[in-house]
Amino acid sequence: MDLSLSDEQQAFRDLAREFLDREAVPHRTQWDRDEQVDLAIIPKMAEIGFFGLTIPEEYGGLGGDYLTYVLGMEELGRADSALRGIVSVSNGLFGKSVLGFGTEEQKQEWLPQIASGSALGCFGLTEPDTGSDAGNLTSRARRDGDSYVLNGQKLFITNGTWAKVALVFARTSDDGPRGVSAFLVPTDTPGFEAREVKGKLGLRGQATAELFLSDVRVPASALLGEEGQGFKIAMTTLDKGRVSVAAGCVGIVQGCLEESVAYATTRKQFGKPLAGFQLVQELISDMSVDADAARLLVWRCADLIERGLPFRTEASKAKLFASEAAVRAANNAIQVYGGAGYVDEYPAEKYLRDARVMTLYEGTSQIQKLLIGRAETGVNAFV
Repeated sequence: MDLSLSDEQQAFRDLAREFLDREAVPHRTQWDRDEQVDLAIIPKMAEIGFFGLTIPEEYGGLGGDYLTYVLGMEELGRADSALRGIVSVSNGLFGKSVLGFGTEEQKQEWLPQIASGSALGCFGLTEPDTGSDAGNLTSRARRDGDSYVLNGQKLFITNGTWAKVALVFARTSDDGPRGVSAFLVPTDTPGFEAREVKGKLGLRGQATAELFLSDVRVPASALLGEEGQGFKIAMTTLDKGRVSVAAGCVGIVQGCLEESVAYATTRKQFGKPLAGFQLVQELISDMSVDADAARLLVWRCADLIERGLPFRTEASKAKLFASEAAVRAANNAIQVYGGAGYVDEYPAEKYLRDARVMTLYEGTSQIQKLLIGRAETGVNAFV
């Protein structure tokens, strides 16, 4: 489905697909088994432009529009969602926070490193006891002269053990969400420790970490935005993050569709291709419809972002539908493959394992429904 892509947008999508089919797809199964992508792919991805999308040229990025960004996230989701997460967190959650709320000095220090892939960023919001309820996080930052001293713990932090810098959200007062502030913390700061979380169901090639902050001292200049602005920064950034997750889910659905069609048209049973059976065609047609519907929801968000219009509710709709569609498509793909879909020789089972977390992070499906419901009714069901 191509709806009015410019020549530049189409060229980037073609370039991204060719690159990923060569550099990622042949290796994704082994990366998954090893629970480690080959980090040598990071500078190659940066050279293609993945880490510089939507970062202005003055900060070392490619500039570019948001539709190009979501096209890139879709191709990453189709090839290997672990790679999509690395880019989405470093360029998206971290980079867009700095771009939107940082001082000129902060932008000059960090954005060129992010765009070039010479540094990865991570987004330290979730804690062991506060996931969806981020306004009640317990990590603390105490002002001490010209510094802040941070203490606390973070959990499920993508890129946590690879990142050169962490955006850490910590409480500077007890005033609920208004008491949360954000800090740019180099990960080599004394007292900062990252431990990798192993044994994940999916996204196994991607580093996921638990962060420990013990009297981590940073200069006051590390504060991103103003004191008490951290919750706003997190929620504003997560709106765009949800669009990125949704775009990656479109890639999962598209990958399931393409792999299922390839298998069903070559595998024979009862003397004819699987594609000749009506119920197999039903499975494939469901994937095809979901791919188009999810893509349109994502592209609508990209268009709203480009025009500077509100997109929060539309992002929730896109993330909700696309993540649930990704799980449906992966289940259908396994059904098309039959027993072969249950082993990692084929991509269907990895798509399912990777898709499952998409309904959880950056706002669960249930949270998205509450956000959509609040927008429709004007009634807040969170309290």
